[in-house]
Amino acid sequence: MTSAKGDKPRHLGRGLESLLGPMPTTIDPTSAPAQSAPVTASLPPDAERDEALQNLSLDSISPNPHQARTVWNDEDLLELTESIRANGIIQPIVVRPFHGRYQIIAGERRYRAAAQVPLTKIPALVRDVSDEQLFEWSLVENIHRRDLNAIERAKAYQRYVSAFSLTQAQAAERLGEHRSVIANYIRLLDLPDEISRMLIEGRLSMGHARAILGLPTDDLRRKLANRAMAGRLSVREVERLVRTYLAQDAPEKPTPPAKPTNIIDLEDRLKKHLGTGVAIQTRRNGQSGRIVIDFASLDDFERITDSLGLICRDDA
Repeated sequence: MTSAKGDKPRHLGRGLESLLGPMPTTIDPTSAPAQSAPVTASLPPDAERDEALQNLSLDSISPNPHQARTVWNDEDLLELTESIRANGIIQPIVVRPFHGRYQIIAGERRYRAAAQVPLTKIPALVRDVSDEQLFEWSLVENIHRRDLNAIERAKAYQRYVSAFSLTQAQAAERLGEHRSVIANYIRLLDLPDEISRMLIEGRLSMGHARAILGLPTDDLRRKLANRAMAGRLSVREVERLVRTYLAQDAPEKPTPPAKPTNIIDLEDRLKKHLGTGVAIQTRRNGQSGRIVIDFASLDDFERITDSLGLICRDDA
């Protein structure tokens, strides 16, 4: 038996495939609901899933308390509702038994659309999972969705990191992401609420938001966000404005104190005598320091040491 230490880290993004099992590739025409009465949706039979697949009453199902999505696009939901009304539900939702009812693990959008048709029942794969697995799988399922807005995704990453006490690098490894992706999303949570709303509503892009985060205060960030939105500035233009502000605001480097005139005079005399650059550096007390003498080559070094009366050759 191999040691767990040597095992390759798991990528949870693939975990839902094992929950769902093989999906049907055809649509059963009989699954389209009649327009005159409440109906149930159906799926083509699949022997591998018969045991787990059930038609459950919508009234017996509760949403997932760990749902990352907070904004539901009405237009997209209506489109899915019309598709279900015409064709039935092609892919079942995934649920777990919970206190005599069922709790959604994945597929809340289908559940909501089915309720709008309205259907009375919905096909579901029933999986017996722990609270921890529910939390993890639901977060993974949402994180890998392309239609989460940037703030929802950022919160999902943050909850994932916090819930399992992971570093961003560990979370990235388990999710099959680059660490920089997770870090960039989580940084968005530092934005003021007003800018977060602009991002959620699509008035600013994630590129704009990341550039704006380079400013040091929320007040400056709000001003630039409003300017970017009103002027329809590109991400590159916003980045340029941030760089310009930071360059102007950078503290000036302190000017070194001027050397006393007697030190400057002594440097000049040594330069003339030695025929090379000389710098005298004193410490704060003025009682100690060092003398730096430049030389251009070994021959020049010997010339200087001869001028100083030093012997640089080995004695015979």
